[in-house]
Amino acid sequence: MLAQFGNTICLGKDVVILKEGERICGTGGAFSTVPIVQNKAYFQVDIQQTGVWGIGLGNRQAQIDSAPIEKYFWGLRESGQVFADGQCIGQLNKAVDEGDSIGIAYDHIEMKIYVNGEEAEPKITGVKGPVYPLLYVDDSAILDIKFKNFSYTPPSGFDEILVEQTLL
Repeated sequence: MLAQFGNTICLGKDVVILKEGERICGTGGAFSTVPIVQNKAYFQVDIQQTGVWGIGLGNRQAQIDSAPIEKYFWGLRESGQVFADGQCIGQLNKAVDEGDSIGIAYDHIEMKIYVNGEEAEPKITGVKGPVYPLLYVDDSAILDIKFKNFSYTPPSGFDEILVEQTLL
């Protein structure tokens, strides 16, 4: 079993999930159905249509009914700003646009962002868990998430998010 989107408990009230849990549109945020419990986890998000969006990790205290999500979110915004729990920690050193693929690698120490397979800065530390992949959209943004069959090879040692029972 893989992580996915689509559990209505994990969605903002105006979020729409399409393509069997792989596409998010509408307004608000969506968590994956499972937290990251393994040592090194990776997922990718393709930007199908730009607008207001965020890609990263969050814990279940995050308010997902509107966008952008501030508190309890660690990740990248459409502006290229990198946020950690409501604070902007810097600007991504690579441009991000429609059609790009964003990779998120998390090892419980730091979260790294990849743009089209290339590592970008800054990294995020201090993520407080348990955390889930968290995406948010507004202003016509459309994001497609991949929990397997990645467009770009994950960094060495990182793999798809596993459901807790499959770790045993």
